[in-house]
Amino acid sequence: MYCLLKLASLFVAIAVSHGWLFNDSGKKLSALDEIALWPLPQKFQSSAVSFQLGANSFQIVHAKKSTAGPSCSLLQNAFRRYFEYIFGEARKQDKSRKRDSNANLVELQVWITSADPECKGYPNLQSDESYELSVDQPSAVLKAPSVWGALRGLETFSQLIYEDGNGANNINKTAISDFPRFAHRGVLLDTSRHYLPLKVILANLEAMAINKFNVFHWHIVDDPSFPFLSRTFPELSQKGAYHPFTHVYTPSDVKMVIEFARMRGIRVIPEFDTPGHTQSWGNGQKDLLTPCYSGSTPSGTFGPVNPILNSTYEFMTQFFKEISTVFPDAYVHLGGDEVDFSCWKSNPDIQRFMEQHSFGTDFSKLESFYIQRLLDIVTTTKKGYMVWQEVFDNGVKLKADTQIHVWKGRPHYQDEMAQVTAAGFNALLSTPWYLNRIGYGQDWMNIYKADPQNFTGTDEQKKLVIGGEACLWGEYVDATNLTPRLWPRASAVAERLWSDENVRDLGNAYTRLAQHRCRMVKRGIPAEPLFVGHCRHEYKGQ
Repeated sequence: MYCLLKLASLFVAIAVSHGWLFNDSGKKLSALDEIALWPLPQKFQSSAVSFQLGANSFQIVHAKKSTAGPSCSLLQNAFRRYFEYIFGEARKQDKSRKRDSNANLVELQVWITSADPECKGYPNLQSDESYELSVDQPSAVLKAPSVWGALRGLETFSQLIYEDGNGANNINKTAISDFPRFAHRGVLLDTSRHYLPLKVILANLEAMAINKFNVFHWHIVDDPSFPFLSRTFPELSQKGAYHPFTHVYTPSDVKMVIEFARMRGIRVIPEFDTPGHTQSWGNGQKDLLTPCYSGSTPSGTFGPVNPILNSTYEFMTQFFKEISTVFPDAYVHLGGDEVDFSCWKSNPDIQRFMEQHSFGTDFSKLESFYIQRLLDIVTTTKKGYMVWQEVFDNGVKLKADTQIHVWKGRPHYQDEMAQVTAAGFNALLSTPWYLNRIGYGQDWMNIYKADPQNFTGTDEQKKLVIGGEACLWGEYVDATNLTPRLWPRASAVAERLWSDENVRDLGNAYTRLAQHRCRMVKRGIPAEPLFVGHCRHEYKGQ
């Protein structure tokens, strides 16, 4: 496999150097063209004509016709961020000043065309992330309906810039028309199994923006710990976190994450998974969990959330009312997966409840009873909800806009995707993208080849697939190794969810991804290497 991959990448390198590669217009690409763009745009044209730009003469500005001006702090922040990405190293080494006399691209004009540029809003499932980018002398123009598309276009513009033989910044004459294939492109991070410091979360949000992801699925609590500091129920974290002060996310921390993400066009969707995965909840909330029995006596252990007590639903009502005010996104992930029925089966009170409700011995009916009441509670908060596939599989009555998150069925997830969409629900795929599952070698290739729409179904069913998520569960990752394990493997998911479905050439992808990985390293993201080689700007450490 290594030999085949190496031969493929060598062929690509030779082909580029000899001008044998073509873009979608049939024009030859040089080695300095868009070969390193990631994810690959929907449509692009490029020529060998190049322009030079320097830190002392180039600027990113609002176009005169733009509906967003200097008061749009989201764009102003992005202008400064991308200017630093482009010129930061040259400015530190004082290289740019002497070369500015040769610069002939003086500005990038950013033009927001819609009446509402959404500068102060939050990204959502319906956000328009399309953009058009034209690079020509003397000005480049980035045109987008909303600020969210402008952010994606700024990233593409920054990726087009390369250093010539003299170390000067250059960009080729280019025309790009781009938009994402899927509206939901997410990364799940687990902060329960290992607490992730705020700086690690923010660094990975930055990496997500570099890869055009737009959803941070925050699996914030689980069995091992409850680091979310609830104002309504502070004992949940005081007794459920690894440490009540150092290993919690305060309201100001959560607010910072949400705003940092918003400035990069990223939604923050929290997950509070019940009735399973709740051992840490029970530490701070009396009688929430089901007492398990050994024969006729309590064993001293506890199982899932107790679904037969009114106090359970009173607690959930207050808790999710708070969550709805803390997290602005229209959706919350409610979990609903991997419920162990053994404790419920052992409890005599549960057994009597089952008889009274004619559930027989089918404990999935009890689970559905709980989930249905929880969904009704969340509906009153005006939130939509996402659930893991078991909730759908167990026949729970769901709202039409429910998003079903498919994670099981390895390797045959296609049947589940077909069933979910046939029932008329929006589907998200994660089954082939559990990045905590690692293997020696080029495992990014299988990640790259998986496709959310690769199942037997009608065109209408395929339209119900809104995207997918790369998931990195936290059993074996913490602040020391999370980022290099995630990147650039998650980048393979990013391109599958953004680019045209026909973008599948592994040789071309390897060449671009290797360069994109070096780009992330240069920007301070310690992404692991794909294979042997080196980056021009080696990572120096933080």
